Amino acid sequence: MNPTEYKQFYEQVGRLNGWNFSHVKCTTTGVQWNFYEEVASRCRPSDILLDIGTGGGEALLSIADAALLLIGIDNASGMLETANLNITRSGKSNVRILPMDADQLLNFPDSFFNIVSNRHCGFFASEVSRVLAAGGFFLTQQVSEGDKMNLKQAFSRGQAFGIPDGTLLKQYQSELREAGFRSVQSFEYDAAEYYHSAEDLLFLLKHTPIIPNFGHDVHDFAVLEQFIADNRTEHGIRTNAKRFMIIATK
Repeated sequence: MNPTEYKQFYEQVGRLNGWNFSHVKCTTTGVQWNFYEEVASRCRPSDILLDIGTGGGEALLSIADAALLLIGIDNASGMLETANLNITRSGKSNVRILPMDADQLLNFPDSFFNIVSNRHCGFFASEVSRVLAAGGFFLTQQVSEGDKMNLKQAFSRGQAFGIPDGTLLKQYQSELREAGFRSVQSFEYDAAEYYHSAEDLLFLLKHTPIIPNFGHDVHDFAVLEQFIADNRTEHGIRTNAKRFMIIATK
C-alpha cells in the first residue's frame, strides 16, 4: 500500500468502524501490558495529555478520568467523525478531538503537554519533544515487523513483510535520543493469538492493512482457506501479535 492507498483505506475504516475491534472474538496469550493502562498510570489529575493518531477515540475515552484534559489528533475525517460521535455518547467533557497530521508540525505551543501517547501511528520525535514539558512522558506502542508472520508468509506479502524484525524499534530509539529525551526504555512481546472463527479473522483482514488490498486478488480467499486449515487449533485459528513499547522521559 502506498501512502495514498493507506489514507483512503484508513478513511473508509474510520467511518465504518473507528478503530474498534472489541467484537472480534480472539484469545491472546503472552501479552505483557495494556498500553493505555500504562499511559494512565503515569498521568496526574492536573495533567494535559496528547494522543497522536487517536482513531475513533475509543482508547482515549477509556482513560478520560486519568487527566484534566485529553486531546486526540487524527488526519482522517472518517476517524474524526467516529471519534466525535463516541465523545458525545460518552458524556465526557474533558476529551477533545482535533484534525491534525502527525507527519507534520504539531499546532500546539512548546511544553504544552505533560503526557504524549501514540499507538500504532507514526510520529516526529522532535515535535513530540517540543510540545512535551520537561519531566513529561512519551509512550508509544508499535506493531513489530514480526507481527502476523505466518499470515504474511501464507500470502507472500504483508505489512512490513521482508523488513528485518526490530528495524522500526531501533529507528525510533535513535530518533528519540537525538530529540533530547534523557531516558528511552523499550519493551517487547510476541503473543499467540487465536481467532475463534473464520469470520473473526476475515473481519481483521478487511479492516486492517496487515495484508494490503486483501480480497482484491481472486486467489486471496483460497489462500485464506488453506491458512485456516493449516493453523486451526483447539483454541482457534493461530497467528501472533508482536508489539514493542517505548517509554521516553524528557
